[in-house]
Amino acid sequence: MMNHNLLFSLLLINAQLIVGQEKNITEYLPKNTEYLIYHDDWGKNNYKKLLNQFNSDPLNSGEIIFLGNSITAEGKDWSTRLNNSIIRNRGIGGDTTDGVLARSGEIIDSNPTAVFLLIGINDLYNNTIETPSENYIANNIINIAKKIKTSSVNTKVFIQTLLPISKKKSRKFYKLYNQSIKNINKIITENQENELYSVIDLYSIFVNNKGQLKNDLTYDGLHLNKKGYEVWSKFIKPITDSL
Repeated sequence: MMNHNLLFSLLLINAQLIVGQEKNITEYLPKNTEYLIYHDDWGKNNYKKLLNQFNSDPLNSGEIIFLGNSITAEGKDWSTRLNNSIIRNRGIGGDTTDGVLARSGEIIDSNPTAVFLLIGINDLYNNTIETPSENYIANNIINIAKKIKTSSVNTKVFIQTLLPISKKKSRKFYKLYNQSIKNINKIITENQENELYSVIDLYSIFVNNKGQLKNDLTYDGLHLNKKGYEVWSKFIKPITDSL
């Protein structure tokens, strides 16, 4: 006959395991994989890899989430940068607007205090299939904000404008990309609805007088260097401090 103390211990351990179980992020994703249509092979693999990492480090209620692609991801420990212990990084290198929409359920269920979104450059800068339209990208960005705000009504959503690129990244097409970036930012800004999202104009502090990403803020014409992240952090810290 099983010892009563042993039985009680086993039941307690089992209950703790059940309570501690978190919803797997993949459960939020659509059953088809159309949301990965603008990801290249590296991007698809990295998307899956990072979701697995996120599963082992679940979000807590009331945190501030930085959401986006590699430009956000490479900021790494945003909580240290902004001296705020409740800031979390949910950037995935290679991610697109469709990818963020697909995984937004994890963000919504955590009921964050705020979300800082920067996404869209990989939709433009992809080598998989035909590039989606500027309206498609901008509408996806707005829909991410709407989806989060509609389901987590107390969350403040901040859409950060896309950064320009420099000819260091694409000597042949940088002007075309930068015009598309400006057009997307215009759509986001003109459709701003304060009850749904607020726009943070990062573009204006990163662009030079030639309409390109400032050379001293980037290491490859697209991604930011140490100084670039310092400029970004200084610009938004008054906002994160106010939350």
